[in-house]
Amino acid sequence: MTLPPSDEPQAVQSDADLTLEARTEPCSTDDPQAASDPDPATSESYPAEPSADTPGTEEPLLFANVFQPEPPPPVRIPHLGHVLLLLLYLLFGGVATGIFIGLGVHFQLFHVSSTEAALNDIHYTLGSELILYLVAFAFSYFTFPLMWHRGFFAGVQWNGATALRLRWWLIGTGALCFLIAILNILFVPGPANAPIEKIFKEPGAAWLLFAFGITAAPFFEEMFFRGFLLPALSTAYDWLAEKFYHKPRRPLDPNGQPQWSFSAMAIASLVTSVPFGLMHAHQTGDSVDVVILLSCVSLVLCAVRLITRSLASSVLVHAFYNFLLFSMMLMGTEGFRHLDKM
Repeated sequence: MTLPPSDEPQAVQSDADLTLEARTEPCSTDDPQAASDPDPATSESYPAEPSADTPGTEEPLLFANVFQPEPPPPVRIPHLGHVLLLLLYLLFGGVATGIFIGLGVHFQLFHVSSTEAALNDIHYTLGSELILYLVAFAFSYFTFPLMWHRGFFAGVQWNGATALRLRWWLIGTGALCFLIAILNILFVPGPANAPIEKIFKEPGAAWLLFAFGITAAPFFEEMFFRGFLLPALSTAYDWLAEKFYHKPRRPLDPNGQPQWSFSAMAIASLVTSVPFGLMHAHQTGDSVDVVILLSCVSLVLCAVRLITRSLASSVLVHAFYNFLLFSMMLMGTEGFRHLDKM
């Protein structure tokens, strides 16, 4: 016996029918707009027109070289323009130094009452040099990152982690420079009564020079000579070679720093070392052999800076070299108490 068709429940359906209903039944939603729009995945549609974002469908633009010129190559930093700007900052530091000396003499700081006496006083000498460095560094620290689009220490390749990793090798290099200085003293004695010796004999001057010579002096001298001048001269040499000899431009390294030719680094090291040696000539009585010695030490510092790509490395070598020199003087004068033995 069968039930009438109107009373028969739809209880048994095939799997095919269920699948068909699931595919054709629209999804329930409260959004009337969504319910009225057909599903793009199931509705019949024509192929979309290719857009400019679709790979392989770009059309060449007319006058592309005129309206969309190629971007200029990245700027190699620091270059000679940055060195000139740093010299301007040093000029500002010189003005600040003059103000410091004038105020010190006016208020008789350290019992100094004349400008001539201030120029021979260790407090004014080191204080003026420190102010000169600090003013130039402050201007550099806040302005150069705006031009370089990177931090100041990244621009000068500080790379302190490299110096820390190579610290024992760098300390040994500083000891080698010290050995060269000892040989120079033994075979080519310097002039007697050099200005530096007179400064040492002032009360407390030796300890002040010791502290300044292993901290501020290496840092700021390396910042100028190996941080700015050396890379700027290397870049200038390669730039001239590219312009006059049509050599290809060297690409930047993965950190965005320039890669120089060997000849550029060699010439730049020589040119950098000459003013470095001459800078200390007056303190040593304008002795030619001392200038040559310091120029040779500068060549070592340039090599360290270029090989390690780390300014912190050359600062460490410079500081340890000065430390050994002052330590030798410290021991030779029994704690700077018998400076007549110098």
